[in-house]
Amino acid sequence: MSHTSQIVVAALGDSITAGTPCWDPSPEVRATIPREALDDRHQWPFWAERADTRLVVENHGVNRERTDEIARRLDSVAPGVDILVVQGGINDLVQRGSPEATGAHLRDLVRRCKERVARVFVADVLPWNNGYPDHDGAIRRLNELIDELARAEAVGLLPFFATLEDPERPGRMRAAWTGDGNHPSLEGHRRLGAMVARELLSASMR
Repeated sequence: MSHTSQIVVAALGDSITAGTPCWDPSPEVRATIPREALDDRHQWPFWAERADTRLVVENHGVNRERTDEIARRLDSVAPGVDILVVQGGINDLVQRGSPEATGAHLRDLVRRCKERVARVFVADVLPWNNGYPDHDGAIRRLNELIDELARAEAVGLLPFFATLEDPERPGRMRAAWTGDGNHPSLEGHRRLGAMVARELLSASMR
């Protein structure tokens, strides 16, 4: 580990990681968010750090990016992090990318991450309330491919989908866990952050 008491995590992803629409790691983007909406608690890295103070999570999320665009930013992650979290895929599907092509991009990115960092995790794709039911099949297919990728590449899988899916309305986030039908609410991010902290720390102890 980088420090005896800290585990430094780089979270590379899209709006789900950035904290859209209430937060963004970029000061320039934050300046465009209405002051009454701005809230740094609307990001799962915030809650992962609070779930366990050993975690230091660097937020590298960028709104609306596809997996190929996320991959281009890998070199922006500072060297020396202990864990890399890769999250993305929904924007590929929104922009008419196939689950297979998206899964291939994620596989290539995960392989590049493994060359840099000893521990890598990949998140699956959240339910998309505003895209249900039209995109539900593609999301489930992509998540199958992400699960296969995680096992084949021996990296951790973060179950974002299962963490926020409403058991009474399969394929959608519970209403309290999404603010706009696209992104997690504050409570949704809290749940994701707690789950990520558990998974990362469990793997670090093995």
